[in-house]
Amino acid sequence: MSERSERTGGAAAQPHRREGASGRVLRFRFDGREYEGLEGDTLASALLANGVRAVASSIRLGRPRGVYAAGSEEPNALIQIEEPFPEPMLQATTVELYDGLVATGLPGQGRLADRPDPARYDAVHAHCDVLVVGAGPAGIAAAGVAARAGARVILADERPEPGGSLLGTAETLDGRPGREWAAEEVAALAALPEVRVLRRTTVLGHYDDNHVIAVERRTNHLGAAAPADVARERVWRIRAGRVVLATGGHERFVAFAGNDLPGVMLAGAARTYANHYRVLPGRRAVVFTTNDSAYAAALDLADAGVEIAAIADVRQAPGEAWAARCAERGIEVLTGHVVTAAKGEGEVSSVEVAPRSETPRSETQGGAGGAREIPADLLLVSGGWTPVVHLFSQAGGTLRYDEELGAFTPGETRQAVEAAGFARGVRTLRACLEDGAEAGRRALAAAGFAVPSEPAVPSGPAVPSGTAVPSAGEEPAAAPAEHLWLVEAPGDGGDYGTHFVDLQRDVTVGEVLRAVGAGLTSVEHVKRYTTAGTAHDQGKTSGLLTGGVVAHALGVDVAELGTTTFRAPYTPVSFAALAGRDRGPLHDPVRVTAMHEWHVARGALFENVGQWKRPWYYPRRGEGPGEDMEAAVLRECRAAREDVAAMDASTLGKIDVVGPDAAVLLDRLYTNMMSTLKVGSIRYGVMCRPDGMVFDDGTVIRLADDRFLATTTTGNAAAVLDWMEEWLQTEWPDLRVHCTSVTEQWATMALVGPRSREVLARLAPGLAVDNDSFPFMTWRDAEVAGIEARVCRISFSGELAYEINVSSWSGLALWEAVMASGEVTPYGTETMHVLRAEKGFPIVGQDTDGTVTPQDLGMEWIVSKKKADFVGKRSFARADTSRPDRKHLVGLLPEDLGVLLPEGAHLVETSALPEPPVPTLGFVTSSYRSAALGRAFALALVSGGRERVGERLYAPVGADLVPVTVTSHVLYDPEGARRDG
Repeated sequence: MSERSERTGGAAAQPHRREGASGRVLRFRFDGREYEGLEGDTLASALLANGVRAVASSIRLGRPRGVYAAGSEEPNALIQIEEPFPEPMLQATTVELYDGLVATGLPGQGRLADRPDPARYDAVHAHCDVLVVGAGPAGIAAAGVAARAGARVILADERPEPGGSLLGTAETLDGRPGREWAAEEVAALAALPEVRVLRRTTVLGHYDDNHVIAVERRTNHLGAAAPADVARERVWRIRAGRVVLATGGHERFVAFAGNDLPGVMLAGAARTYANHYRVLPGRRAVVFTTNDSAYAAALDLADAGVEIAAIADVRQAPGEAWAARCAERGIEVLTGHVVTAAKGEGEVSSVEVAPRSETPRSETQGGAGGAREIPADLLLVSGGWTPVVHLFSQAGGTLRYDEELGAFTPGETRQAVEAAGFARGVRTLRACLEDGAEAGRRALAAAGFAVPSEPAVPSGPAVPSGTAVPSAGEEPAAAPAEHLWLVEAPGDGGDYGTHFVDLQRDVTVGEVLRAVGAGLTSVEHVKRYTTAGTAHDQGKTSGLLTGGVVAHALGVDVAELGTTTFRAPYTPVSFAALAGRDRGPLHDPVRVTAMHEWHVARGALFENVGQWKRPWYYPRRGEGPGEDMEAAVLRECRAAREDVAAMDASTLGKIDVVGPDAAVLLDRLYTNMMSTLKVGSIRYGVMCRPDGMVFDDGTVIRLADDRFLATTTTGNAAAVLDWMEEWLQTEWPDLRVHCTSVTEQWATMALVGPRSREVLARLAPGLAVDNDSFPFMTWRDAEVAGIEARVCRISFSGELAYEINVSSWSGLALWEAVMASGEVTPYGTETMHVLRAEKGFPIVGQDTDGTVTPQDLGMEWIVSKKKADFVGKRSFARADTSRPDRKHLVGLLPEDLGVLLPEGAHLVETSALPEPPVPTLGFVTSSYRSAALGRAFALALVSGGRERVGERLYAPVGADLVPVTVTSHVLYDPEGARRDG
C-alpha cells in the first residue's frame, strides 16, 4: 500500500475532513470498501471523515446505527477486525487506525476467530504510593503534585494521548492549547524516576486493599507491523497505597422518537471529532440540550464549518453569555423547546422540534401547534453529564444524588480512594485543576510524604507544574441545567416504539414501561427484565436514562430509585489478555523440573502429578517395538536394587519454616517430636487432621536452631503450606514463625542402590560418605560435580540412597554430570512406586483415603506419647479409632505368581459370592510386579488386616475370584539391612 508523508484534509477521498488536517495517509477497508484516513484517527473518525454514517446494525431490530460517541462509552458502532487477526465486538471509537486495517460492522454480536491467535499476552505486578486513573486536567494535576514530592506514581489513561476532555475542546491552559499543555506535562512526569505513565491502559476493576486491575493495549494500533516479541496486551495488577480517580464523565442522551438514527450524536462527541480529529460529522446540525455544555460544542462546530440550524434548549433561561455568542454568529436559540423526533430513511434528514408544554420535568410533550421540521443531517444531543463512578463504586464507595448535576456522585468509601475533578461533580476546568491538585496533596499526606505548598506562579513546561494550577481561559457563568429523560412525540401512539434508552440492546421506553407495569419497582429488576445496561458498554450512556424513565413511571425521585450495581470489567477485555501466558490445551499451568529437557531427549514418558510433568518410565528404543512399561520398570527396579539408579525428585514440596517458634509449630502439626531434632539431622513425620486421619507425610530437616525445611508429597505441597498458614493465622497468631514455599528453588536427585555411595564418592571427593561419617537421616553441605549441594541420607526405596539438592539453576548440570559416566540408570515414578511398596512405605492419597490413621498404617511408633498435644491427638482416644475391625494396611500375595490384581479391587472372605449386597473386607490400594520378589504383589486396606496375616481372601476380578494370601505390608528386606549398604 502506498504512503504519502502529508495530506491536506477536505480532499474528495475524505469529504468530511476539515481543511488543514495533516498526517500520514493510512488506507483501510471497511465492509468491503477501500477508504483513506490519517494517522491519529480512530476507525470511527476515519469513517466519519469519509461520510460513512451507518456503521453497524442493532442486535434485535436490525436498525442502522451510526457513531454516537467518541470513546469507550460508544453504544452503537461495534465492528470486527478481520485482518491481521479476527477480533470481534470492538468499538470503532476505540480502535486506532493503522495501515491495512480490515474491518466489518456488526449486528450487535461478533464471530469467534477461525484460527489461533499468534500474538503474545502477558501480565505484570506493580506497586505504587499513588495511582491516578485518568490523564485529564484533574488527573494530571494530582499526579504532578504527588510526583514532585517524590512519591511512586502510576498515571493510567485509556487513550493514546493525555488530556482527557481537553482533547476535544479549544480550551487553553497557560496560554497554549490544552492538549499541548497536557502532552508537555505528562512527558515531564514520565521523565521522573518514580513515575510510570501507562497510555492506552484501561483500569477495569477496583478490588479490596486497593488492588487494581488494568489492561494495557501495547501493539493493537500497529496491525501487521506489530513486533512479534512484544505482547499485544498486558494485564497490570497494581497494589496502590492511595488511588485518585480522575475518570471524568459521560454525556447522556434523551429518549425521543428516532433517537437511534445515524446522524444522531452526543454533542460532546461531535465537538471532539471537529477539534481533535478535524472531522465534520455532518453539514447542517440541530442541537438539543438541557445544559450549557452543548453551546460550546455548537460554537466549535460552527467555527469548523458546520451550519448550526438551531439550538433547542429545554430551559427558558440558558446561560446569557452562551446565548449572546450564538446571537453573534446568527445561530437561532429556541428556548423552552424539545426535539420530538429525528426523521429520515436510514439516517437523519430532518429534525422535528416543538415548544415544551407544561408537564412534569421528567416528561415533556410537544405542542402540536408549534411544531416545526428543520432540515438537517446531524442532531447533537446533550441530556447532561454523568460522572464516571464505576471504579469508585467497585471499591465499595457509596453514591449520592447531586440535584444540580442530575446524576450520582461519589460519597463515602471504606478504602484509600477518592474521586477528583468531574468524577466527583466538579464542573469547571479551573475547579477540576484545583480539585486534582488537592487530591494529590491528600494522597501525599496519607502516604506519609511532606506536602508542598502551592506556588503562586505555574512552572514552565519542561518541569511538571505539580502543585501549581495553570491559568485557564475565561469560562462563562453557567445557568442551571434541567434534567429531561423523556420526550413524547405527537402521533407516536404512546407506545414509545422508537424512543430508545439502550441503543446496544434495542431497549425502548415502551419496554421499560411494560416492566414497571408488570410490577417491577427496582431498577435492578428492570435492568434484567429489559436487558438495558447489560451490553458491552454496561450502560455508560443509558444507565441513568433508564433509571430516569423508571422513576418517572413510578412517580418517585431518581435519587430514591438509586442505580444499578457497577461491576468489573469497566470495558470488555479479551480472554487472551486475562489468560496471559497461562495458555494451553487444558488452560492449566504445566510445571516442569530443571531436568525436564533431558528426560524428553531420552524418550521418557510422563505422568501428571498435581501440575507437574514427572518422568513415568524410560523405555529403551531398540530395534522393533522396544520396551513396554512392564519391561522398562522391571529393568529400572533391578538397577535400583542391584546396582545404582537415579530419579528426579525435584517435585517434592519444600517449605522453609523459620523463626524462634518454628520447632513449636512443627511439634503441634506433626504426630512425632520435631523440637528434639539436632541441627544436621532429619526426621520422617506424619501430619494428621483434627479427626486423627493422615493428611500428609514427609521429612523435616533441621538447618539451624530456628530454621527447618519440611518436605511434602508432590500433590499436597500447596495444601500443606495452606494448612500451616491456617493454624498460624487463626489459632496460634502468637507464634513467631514464617513459612515459605521453596519447592521451585531446589532441584533434587535421588541417587539409589548398593553402588550409590561409590558414585557419590567420585562426584563429591570432599565429602566423607562412609556410614560413620554420614549416617542415615542426616545431611551435609558439599560440592557435588563442582556444584554446591545439600546432600541428605534419605531412602524411599529401602536401599542405600542419597538425595542431592542443588539450586534449580544447576539441576540440569548436576543430572548430566551424574549420567555422564553411563553407570547410572534413570528411573521414573512407576519404579519409585514399586520400590516403596515392596518396603511397605505408603503413598498418601493412594494407600490412604482420608479415613486412615497412622496406627492403621502400622505406624504406631510415629505417634508421640511424650507431647502434650498435637493436631489429631485427642481423636486417637475415640472408640472408633481403636476398633479391632478398622482397615489396616497389609500385603497381598496372589497364589498365582503372575496375576496382577487391579487397583481398587474389593476383597471378600468366601470363594463363592453370595447374593448381593456382598460384604467387602477392604480393597487393593497398590498393585505391581516385582523384580526383587519375582512375582506380583499388592498392598490393601483390609478390615482387621493385621489379625488376618496368613489368611486366604478372594479378589473378584471379572468373572473370577482370585485367591490371595494376607501378609505383612513390608514384603522386602523387613529387617532394613540394605539401608546402609
